[in-house]
Formats: sequence, C-alpha cells, structure tokens
Amino acid sequence: MKAKNCLIFGGSGQIGRNLIRKLAKNDFKLTVVTRNIHQKSYIIKTQANAGYIDIVEANIFDENKIINLFKKADICINLIGILNEQKKGNTFKNIHNIFPSLLAKLCKEYSIKHFIHLSALGINDAVDSDYAKSKLQGENNIQKNFPLATILRPSVVYSVDDNFTTSFMTLLSRLPIFPLYYGGKTKFMPIHCSDLTDIIYQVISKNINSKIIECVGNEVITFKEILERLLVLMNKKRILIPFPFLLANLSAKIFELMPNPLLTTDQLRLLKYDNISSGKYKTNADLGMSCVRFFNQEVEKYCYMWRHRGQFSTQKYNLKKD
Repeated sequence: MKAKNCLIFGGSGQIGRNLIRKLAKNDFKLTVVTRNIHQKSYIIKTQANAGYIDIVEANIFDENKIINLFKKADICINLIGILNEQKKGNTFKNIHNIFPSLLAKLCKEYSIKHFIHLSALGINDAVDSDYAKSKLQGENNIQKNFPLATILRPSVVYSVDDNFTTSFMTLLSRLPIFPLYYGGKTKFMPIHCSDLTDIIYQVISKNINSKIIECVGNEVITFKEILERLLVLMNKKRILIPFPFLLANLSAKIFELMPNPLLTTDQLRLLKYDNISSGKYKTNADLGMSCVRFFNQEVEKYCYMWRHRGQFSTQKYNLKKD
C-alpha cells in the first residue's frame, strides 16, 4: 500500500513530536514545516528514522511557499497555537484565525483527504477571553472553507514535555505559598499527550471527517486537586491560598511584563470556566477512542525530577489510586 503523505504545521512542540513518532511508526511520509530550521530541525529529525521526515523552512503566512507543499499531501494537520500574544505577528487573530483559514482554503483547492485542526476545549463559554474568541472564529472559518475538516478540542494536555505539570511542579518546589485562582474550583479533564496523538491517528485511519471532537481524559479534576496531587507526588507540602480576583488580576498584569509570562489577564479570565466536556459534541470516548492513561500514573513517571534528591529519592508517599 502506498504510504500516505502528511503535512504537519507545529511539529516541534509537545504534541507534534509525539505525533511524528506515532505516524512514522505506521509508515506515514511526513513533511514538517518550521519557521526556523536551525533551531527546530534537530528536534524534529530525531523523532523518526531517516527517510520518513522532510523538514521545510517557511513563513507560515507565505502562501506562495506553502502552496507547493499541498500538491503532494494527502493529509494536513495544524497543531500551531499560542497561549499569549507576542510581537512579530504572533497574535491570536493571526495564529488562531487567519492561518487556519488559509490552510482550509488550500485543503479545499488541492482536495486534501483529511484536514485536522487542533483547537481548544471550552471556547464556546469563555466569551470574555481573546484567546477563546480567536479559536472559535478560526473554527468557524475552517468549517466555511473546508466543511470536511475534523476539529479536535482537547482539554489540558500533559506529559513530561508539557508546560503545564512541569511548570506547576517547578513553582511548587520553589514557593512556600501558592495562589488558588477562583478558589481552585475550576474543573479540568487532562488528557495525556500520547492519548491525544492516538486519537489523531485513529481519526485518520478510521476516516473520521466533518466533526468537532472534544478530547478529554478519564477524570474530572479541579485546579486545587491537580496541585494537591502534584505535591503528593513530589513529596512536598505547600500552603494553597485562595486569591481575591483583584489581587490575582494585579499579579497577572505584572507577569505580562515578562518575556514569557507565567500568567496573563486573558488566561486568568479563561480560568473562570470549566475545561470539561460540554455535552454538545461527541467526545473521543463516544467515538470509541477512550483514553488509557491516568493523571497520577503518568505524572509519577517523571515527577522525581522535582523531589528532594531527584531520582535517588527514597521518600515514600501515599497516593490515591485513579
């Protein structure tokens, strides 16, 4: 059988690296687009055996450059997204709206079999978040330009390479007191990166088209419970204090002055809304693609890096089974 050609945007990130390994193992030929081949190629090219990956350097908004990539592609996957706006055109509108719209038009023009777009869970409800509004507008434009697109809406994605559990464990290891925004009551259904890439693979192999799929893990966990679980896994004790909104908003404004802010005012607004399945769309479990990984078990595999003495720690801890 002829190998399928897959065009991937955003292949150097946490999800992209896992997805490249998954697809290459299943004999997909991959073309991965990066904006800086000198910084990213060493990460991308080590994810599969030689001959499976072509790395192309291109400005993602250079239509004349990327249009040629669609001529030999069967599948297009867009994993590009940002959590906060930056300079040089990295705005929510450009990344979450204009760029996905361009990809959808090219997919239609070149009769691409699959266009899979990674969006975000809970964006319908977060009406006061610029991030959520840009994601939702991008989805709407994709569906107008290429109705057969498959849009995946994952909850928080975690793994050893994430910026979620690893960032929190770093902060918890350094700070004696940690703030609880909105009382720590916001609910999440974290999904492991490998489960998400398995879902993407099954969407392709089962020819699932023209759907919005909410990608969620096996558990509903509050923000406070996530922090408590991480502390148990790290063998540390910290004081978790609810932050009044005014103080939280002030701290977010201060963080925004940093090159890589820990929290922005827009992200703070997002934390008001639960990040769980809405019931309006099918979930991965509804479509027979249940997750097989659990939060405690997976984080336990790499949390030793934040324990006293690291991997040589002899401390014991009691952790409730999932």
